[in-house]
Amino acid sequence: MSPRFRGAIIAATTAGLVCAGALAAVPAAAAPIAPPDAATQSEPLRVATYNLSLNRNTAGQLVTDLSTGANAQARTVAEVIQRANPDVVLLNEFDYVEGGLAVDLFRDNYLEVSQNGAAPAEYPYAFVAPSNTGVPSGFDLNNNGVVSGGDDAFGFGVFEGQYGMVVLSKHPIVTDEVRTFQHFLWRDMPGALLPDDPATAASADWYSPEELDVFRLSSKSHWDVPVEVGGHTVHVLASHPTPPTFDGVEDRNGLRNHDEIRFWADYVTPGKGRYIYDDDGGRGGLSPSSSFVILGDQNADPLDGDSVDAAIDQLLDHRWIVDPQPTSAGAVEAAALQGGANATHLGDPAYDTADFADGAPGNLRADYVLPSRDLRPVDAGVFWPVQADPLSALTGVFPFPSSDHRLVWVDVKVPRGGR
Repeated sequence: MSPRFRGAIIAATTAGLVCAGALAAVPAAAAPIAPPDAATQSEPLRVATYNLSLNRNTAGQLVTDLSTGANAQARTVAEVIQRANPDVVLLNEFDYVEGGLAVDLFRDNYLEVSQNGAAPAEYPYAFVAPSNTGVPSGFDLNNNGVVSGGDDAFGFGVFEGQYGMVVLSKHPIVTDEVRTFQHFLWRDMPGALLPDDPATAASADWYSPEELDVFRLSSKSHWDVPVEVGGHTVHVLASHPTPPTFDGVEDRNGLRNHDEIRFWADYVTPGKGRYIYDDDGGRGGLSPSSSFVILGDQNADPLDGDSVDAAIDQLLDHRWIVDPQPTSAGAVEAAALQGGANATHLGDPAYDTADFADGAPGNLRADYVLPSRDLRPVDAGVFWPVQADPLSALTGVFPFPSSDHRLVWVDVKVPRGGR
């Protein structure tokens, strides 16, 4: 990190947050184009989400891997970010390290160093906070008769913070207005889709009352991270719902995925988020006048895969949310070349953002950048080059040099001034 930014780092250990850009463009994909408006910023804001798979199998390994600039995967995902050049980006599957050390190392040794000729990217502001992954619940949540392992943690993980999240920004983060919802209980969501034990006559009883007294909705966390853009606040709503798989007929992960997605739908709907409380005891959802962008690997495709029916439609069909429908030519090519489940999919492969196993579930649209209606999209895309493009070396095929997910970006016009 360049010295001029080191003095700008702000740490708050009680909230687990740390506050601490890129010059190469990505070819534009087909997306809605809005006419210019004098009431908006002259330059659009590029917002992105990227599940970059920088999770590791042991605690501390990510810090070791990022301590030099030599890690091949980290160099590759850093180059993807440099070439996409987002102003704000959510990184999923970036292990949480208290104090933000891993984030600092990634910026210092990778993002701020040119990768294969791409312009270095400086993000002077970052937000990190604890994740529910790997946090022991003390209960047998998978009902296998043993209390142990990642499947009995509040969010799957073999150590605390595995598969965590980071928000990086070129614009100031309003740290004293950040809200986190790590400890919000699933049972406290009205009409929650609590899983049922099919072996009993009772309903919604997969988890005992004692387990529901502590069971958290978020498999990682939900964050509301306000970012100041030219005097206007944009709320970055970040999350990474659990995959709707790795369970049984009770579909406990699929139902949780649905409700983790629903959380944001309720949070941004006037009047529907009254039940919500944050980790500091604040109550209610987002102010109706607020601008926001919902970001993250939602682990749900609108037509294909294993998610509960219409799980992601809670956001895609929301009246206050715009879906810019980012696309890529690389996803279309991959679906055709890989075949398998892709040949039976109902969805258009142009919208795919993840290159999953060919047999099942096939490639899916899993990662989303969804702005509020007042943030008009002017361009959007998925970083998934076709094989003839030299940049396809950054995405590759299994075993991937970077991640099985692709970076997704949307350019929006931000209103001038105000909140």
